[in-house]
Amino acid sequence: MSKEFQHIPVLLKETIEGLNIHENGIYVDGTLGGAGHSIEILKKLNHTGTLIGIDRDEEALQAAKKRLADYENVIYVKGNHDEMDTILDHLQIDQVDGILLDLGISSYQIDEKSRGFSYLGEAKLDMRMDQTQVLSARDVVNDYTEEQLIDILRRYGEEKFAKSIARHICAYRKQQPIETTKELVDIIERSVPAYVRNKEGHPAKKTFQAIRIAVNNELDPLYQTIISCIHHLKSGGRLCVITFHSLEDRMVKQAYQNCLGKCTCPSDLPYCVCHKEKLGNLVNRKPIIPSQKELNQNIRSKSAKLRIFEKI
Repeated sequence: MSKEFQHIPVLLKETIEGLNIHENGIYVDGTLGGAGHSIEILKKLNHTGTLIGIDRDEEALQAAKKRLADYENVIYVKGNHDEMDTILDHLQIDQVDGILLDLGISSYQIDEKSRGFSYLGEAKLDMRMDQTQVLSARDVVNDYTEEQLIDILRRYGEEKFAKSIARHICAYRKQQPIETTKELVDIIERSVPAYVRNKEGHPAKKTFQAIRIAVNNELDPLYQTIISCIHHLKSGGRLCVITFHSLEDRMVKQAYQNCLGKCTCPSDLPYCVCHKEKLGNLVNRKPIIPSQKELNQNIRSKSAKLRIFEKI
């Protein structure tokens, strides 16, 4: 590990309160990261309570083990939160009292140049959260077809200049492979109009987000992950999900809505045929967002939204 794995936990107070922690409960941090949220969960548990910490990043797991060394009631799992069914089944745990998913990328992953997540500076194109997986950002940028690149830039980045960026990427790689983040940034900057480059926000932000999501398959399993998490909650258990962009938030909101048991049948049908089952209720109708104080302390919390669901 080239530097200390650090991550300022976003919406910490609001999340811990939202989990409504019971001292002898079982809680899952599905995105353990730097253990910023987990250490606060553990402070509220007694020796009979249990925390299950899941992360696909081995460096995050090792850092968390070091930070939580004083606690013996932690089960560490190298895996992804979209494997929740398999993980809990393996642990022979059917239901838990609370689950947290913080879907943001950690400050360490952004700042550690060797990981290739940042569009600032120069590093090898990588962006793998799990360093053992094969697919990397280099593979996406150099091997995906122009149509595939346009698709992921539009779907995962909501990038309106997707066609131009994909075209310039494909033209560049005909001459030589794209190896570094700086090469990719330079291509993106040449692909967008000058007025975009001069606007607030980096012109490569959406493209890097899109490629990162594609590399780590962050979005496609998310809806089913939320549904799975809700099914694994005990009565009164809570799911807290922190999102950082509209695509994630939209999916979480949709999953929550579909668990409220509201009939979705056309109004002209004489009786319900969808048989929607009510699984719980929204704890907060509108997403909880960072306070001005938190924004002043951690600008990276700017886009964070917390949504909480309680199982009945």
